[in-house]
Amino acid sequence: MSSERTATAHVVGLFVASESRAPVEARDDVMLVAGVGIEGDRYATGRGFWSDPQWPDQELTFVEAEVAEELGIEPSALRRNVVVRGVRLDDLIGAEVAIGEALIAGVRPCDPCAHIEHVSARPGLLKALVGRGGLRARIVRGGRVRVGDAITIVRAAQDQRLDARA
Repeated sequence: MSSERTATAHVVGLFVASESRAPVEARDDVMLVAGVGIEGDRYATGRGFWSDPQWPDQELTFVEAEVAEELGIEPSALRRNVVVRGVRLDDLIGAEVAIGEALIAGVRPCDPCAHIEHVSARPGLLKALVGRGGLRARIVRGGRVRVGDAITIVRAAQDQRLDARA
């Protein structure tokens, strides 16, 4: 990832939903709880569509604002928790980033599923999101995150792969 892109990476939207299929609500700030998720969000309370323990990595989801713009839809229609601008989320898989008071570990792509088409009532959205559905992340250290917060790479993905071989 280029340093120019890293310098401008920031949060442009925060969304929560109280339960599966409930509309997402925009927030100016959210409290992240390590090992749990966003206070009050459907996955933190076990009321999300994919809350079954067999489905891992439900703490936090990200999507790029640029993807929503390219598709001509509001970022909220993508039903991810954190909307970012200026960073390629695939570059954060295996990385740790600081956002506001929190420390986040990028885990894996947030692949789209048919549920998003059903809830958003947007035929073709699933196909349009293949390969760019966002990022699933783990909350390493909780804290408050606000719209406008910078995204700072604390540990690059490459560094973690090197550590794993040691």
